[in-house]
Amino acid sequence: MKTFCSLLLMMLAAASQSARADEVAERGRYLSVAADCVACHTSPKQGKPYAGGYAIASPLGEIWASNITPSRSHGIGLYSEDDFAKAVREGVRKDGAHLYPAMPYTSYAKLTDEDIHALYTYFMKEVAPVDEEAHATELPFPFSIRQSMAVWNLLFLDKETFTPDAGRSAQWNRGAYLVEGLAHCSSCHSPRGLMMQEVDGKAFAGGSLGDWYAPNITSHPTSGIGGWSDAELAQYLKTGRVAGKAQAGGMAEAVSNSLSKLQDEDIAAIVAYLRTVPAVVDPDATRAAFAWGDAATAPGEQPVRGTSAALASGGVLYSGLCASCHGSRGEGSRDGYYPSLVHNTTVGMTRPQNLIATIIGGIDRDVHGEHALMPHFSKGSFVQDLSDADIAAVATYVRTQFGPRDQVTEAQVALTRAGGEKPLLAKIARLWLPMLILAVLALVGIVLLVRRAWKTRKARRAVA
Repeated sequence: MKTFCSLLLMMLAAASQSARADEVAERGRYLSVAADCVACHTSPKQGKPYAGGYAIASPLGEIWASNITPSRSHGIGLYSEDDFAKAVREGVRKDGAHLYPAMPYTSYAKLTDEDIHALYTYFMKEVAPVDEEAHATELPFPFSIRQSMAVWNLLFLDKETFTPDAGRSAQWNRGAYLVEGLAHCSSCHSPRGLMMQEVDGKAFAGGSLGDWYAPNITSHPTSGIGGWSDAELAQYLKTGRVAGKAQAGGMAEAVSNSLSKLQDEDIAAIVAYLRTVPAVVDPDATRAAFAWGDAATAPGEQPVRGTSAALASGGVLYSGLCASCHGSRGEGSRDGYYPSLVHNTTVGMTRPQNLIATIIGGIDRDVHGEHALMPHFSKGSFVQDLSDADIAAVATYVRTQFGPRDQVTEAQVALTRAGGEKPLLAKIARLWLPMLILAVLALVGIVLLVRRAWKTRKARRAVA
């Protein structure tokens, strides 16, 4: 009887331990969703989950996400939990090579030991190993020298884990942990400095992401999200769409893969924290982006505002290509599937970058089983391939009718099509190789002159 009881207790203990391990792994799965790991580490072309193969567009070149499945040959299968923690928090791989901060380890540095353990458990036990090598990142010199990131980390990496603020509510602290850590919102929504670091004092004030622009999400009522209600912010994070405010463009990926799958209490916590983010003013914003526009008359019913031929041609293009979905007066469809261009943040932003990017690249996303689609108008379009001049014209018409009433130029379209404005660091880098060659040649010249002078002096001494 004693033996039977002992065996029963052991079985119960094993079952309890297994249940706890399952709970930890499930928590790790949820954390991976909050961190949006799958978006970057899975190829969009029917790639296997977490096997890498996704190119992250950066101003310095394409950075390819690595294989983070538990493959022992091509993934992280040989990583200890300490190795995993160092990669996630400090951007250093098991082999000692440094990761580029396109992997937002500067935010993940705030993760607690408990959450690191849960993530490690999930990836090692629940993710299927994929024994395939991911595409290697090959940035141009000097960015190809990964060891240089050690200096960058010394300057800009804060290794302090998240510490709750005792003077704030549990909801606020949860929101701060998600926004500043797991969800790494500042990685996209903050401007970058000369060395591509997030600029101090301007957190969440907006940042360029190549052809897209992540807008100001500080608490400012005009420049940021201060004019949004809590319910609107929560709806946008969960669905990517709020009538009379906005629909997700570049943000659609984060909504689809991450935010739409978070628990309602976590969404509420994110909103509560964002409400307290210090306001940062955009001097060019005279009114909130969603506040622009009144439904215009149909293009044929009244002369287009302005007199330029480009604006007139934009009206013709809008009538032929856009009005069937967005309405002749920009009112959108009755069911809201096709968004209104009136009171639309993409149209009303101080910069036309996102409007241009939407026309060039289109929208294609699934959220909660609903598919949102806008065709692109670049090469390969099943509607029409528009030139830079055409896109500038139709964008000018849209912003004139429903937005800040400014002109979009062909140069702005060409810049967006080419991937957006390059930071100063990337521009300077183009000169580094020629400067290095000149420096080497100068050094060789100095050495030769010194040697010649030394030989001349030696010869004179021999004669003497």
